[in-house]
Order: sequence, then structure tokens, then C-alpha cells
Amino acid sequence: MPDIADLKGMLGGLVTAMGGHTDIPSGTAPIEKLDVERYLGTWYEIARLDHSFERGLSCVTATYEARADGGIKVINRGYDTQKEEWDEAEGKAYFDDKHKPNGRLKVSFFGPFYGGYNILYLDESYRHALVAGPSHDYLWILSRTPTMAEADFTALVDFARDKGFDVDGLIMVDHESSCPAH
Repeated sequence: MPDIADLKGMLGGLVTAMGGHTDIPSGTAPIEKLDVERYLGTWYEIARLDHSFERGLSCVTATYEARADGGIKVINRGYDTQKEEWDEAEGKAYFDDKHKPNGRLKVSFFGPFYGGYNILYLDESYRHALVAGPSHDYLWILSRTPTMAEADFTALVDFARDKGFDVDGLIMVDHESSCPAH
């Protein structure tokens, strides 16, 4: 388990990097309707754009759970292969009342500062998702399983490219060779 200084650094990096903005990248739109109950659970990060708060992490997952206050508890977890330890950050997400219940939320891992969490694509079966932060600098391809069929992955990459994301910068996330038992 990382020490508190590591977690604060990771969380502070997230807030700083996202600038506390709950915006959505220009030229994109969130999904129109989100069934929160179906979205809850664990998602595996298949690919992401590089940013300091996840740099060097493999085996990355995001787990979403319902909160009593109507929000969503967010647990992001990844394995730091250099330190040989798990990093975990807990946050909370809420719909902005004017956007509920579409795929546009705000998420916080650090106090009153929120960043945009924008679901740009979600398949009908809730198996694959494309999520962006407040700008084109933040992009995640998520799956309910640690791997994704090549055709599904390619379709999400093409969708992201069409929306102006630098998909050549995507980092593939290892979920096999470097994932020790929790």
C-alpha cells in the first residue's frame, strides 16, 4: 500500500492536471442516457493517454459503487511496477443537476475540486466505454474484462480520433504479466 505522501501526490496531480474543470472536450458530447446501476462495478483500463497521476501504473481498474447521498464512490487502483506496490485513490462523482442522467459527471479525489468525467461512448451491453476528462488531453478506453476484442478496440480508437483525440499517444495497459495478487 502506498504511503499517504504518494497518494496525495497522485491525487494532487490529478486535480492539478485536470485543472479543477468540469468541462467536456470541444467537439464531443456525452452519451444521452446513463443507467447508473448498470454502469456500477469494476471496469478495466485498456488504454489511456499519458498523464502524471497514472504514469508507470499497470493493472489499472476503476470500481464504481452507489453512495448513500446519490453520488458514486470511485476507487481507482493500479500497480506501480517500479515500487512493486498498489496505488489506490478513492473519490466521488456526481451528476451536475443540469446534465442528469446523461454521461456527464464531475469527479473529485481531493476536497472540493472537481474534474470532468465524460462518457462519450458506451455500448448497449455496458461492456465497453470511452471516457474523457475536461479536455482532449484525457482519454480512457474501459472494458468490463481485462482484454478487449481487436474490432471493439479499433472502433473506439476510430471514434476518439474522429472527436479530435491524439490516439497515437494511447498507452496500452498491461493486465497480465505484471499484475500480482491483491
